Amino acid sequence: MYMATVFGLNQIISHGFGMFLFAALVPVMRESIAISHWHLATIGALTQLSYLGGAMLLSLYGHRIGTRRLVLITGSLTTSLLFTLSQLKDPALITAALTLMAACASISWGAIIEIISRYAAPERRATVMSTAASGTAWGYGMNGLLILLIVPLLGWQSGWLLAGSIGVIMLLFTWPMLRKLTPASQPAVHADAPSATDEQSPIPGRRLLAAILGEHTARSTCLIYFLLGATTMPFANWLNTWLAELQLSASLGGYTWTTVGITGMAAGFLGGKLADRYGHVMAMLVICSGFALGLVAFNYSPEDFVLLAGVGYGLMYFPIWGITAGWLNQRWNAIATMQINSICMVAFGLGGTLANLLTGYIRDSSGSLELAFTLQSAIALLLVAILLHTWLRQPQPYAPAAA
Repeated sequence: MYMATVFGLNQIISHGFGMFLFAALVPVMRESIAISHWHLATIGALTQLSYLGGAMLLSLYGHRIGTRRLVLITGSLTTSLLFTLSQLKDPALITAALTLMAACASISWGAIIEIISRYAAPERRATVMSTAASGTAWGYGMNGLLILLIVPLLGWQSGWLLAGSIGVIMLLFTWPMLRKLTPASQPAVHADAPSATDEQSPIPGRRLLAAILGEHTARSTCLIYFLLGATTMPFANWLNTWLAELQLSASLGGYTWTTVGITGMAAGFLGGKLADRYGHVMAMLVICSGFALGLVAFNYSPEDFVLLAGVGYGLMYFPIWGITAGWLNQRWNAIATMQINSICMVAFGLGGTLANLLTGYIRDSSGSLELAFTLQSAIALLLVAILLHTWLRQPQPYAPAAA
């Protein structure tokens, strides 16, 4: 599990700090920097676009640069920007740094998927992927500790400096590990997969979309990501607003997100083990069912079941990225898995953007978010139905690889 631990540390830096530390520090930063609501809106839009742009670039050009090189480049750049943010006072420069880190986060995760697909043992591949993905949850938790213990004593600059220091440690572990990697034995690629003719051949850019639409696993993964975006992104963005609308305690939202982080820390490893033992579709069905159950219960009684919704969110959101990537890798080689997963990330962003716009429209037109959260529950149930249908129609029972 050394590879999973090191790549989980990469996720802490690229996603936990690179994507989410600013949101934790911004209330304190605004006391000394003139960061307006317009700046915050711009940062939110640009980082989302940058993340999706990074995924697109990786799918088209990542194999030409090399994934091990990309992990080191993005890790080094993110670490440098974390240090730099401790000194920036201009909102425009802060926006530029955060936008660049968002692209680095997307590229880093896609490159990690390719490396794990190529070098991790097939019988443990889903566990390694989902455990690495759960590094984001650990980043959530570390952000909370920074806010509670470090920033009140040393100021918001200390948060960025400590994050950058952890980034240096990450690089010291990552570089020697990447140098020592040797390819694992590869499972047979299905004969009808377009990548079967060359074990490590990329999909040409002009054929990428056609390849995804023409193969069931790739097509289904993009659909799953689209529906995940349509449920998880508006849930995360509008949960506290909905609780305030219901006149519930603001601390309830804080407890919920703490629950999400704690659940996600364990869910990565457990979800991956479930996938390696019983199959990727079964694992996705279990964790997505937990998320859907939490949403339905939350809609029935928000005050009583908001923590259950948080458990379901953490159970599903953090391991799903590794499990779906492992599912793709059963049919596609490592480079093609990276390419397809990157396009699926764009589908995730598209689903989340459309759902957020719809949620905002519902809030403005009706004055309430009740219908929006009901729709989230319906989409989550639809996702479960699709996964159940996929599991029932599998051509043969999943046989776990021999240890």
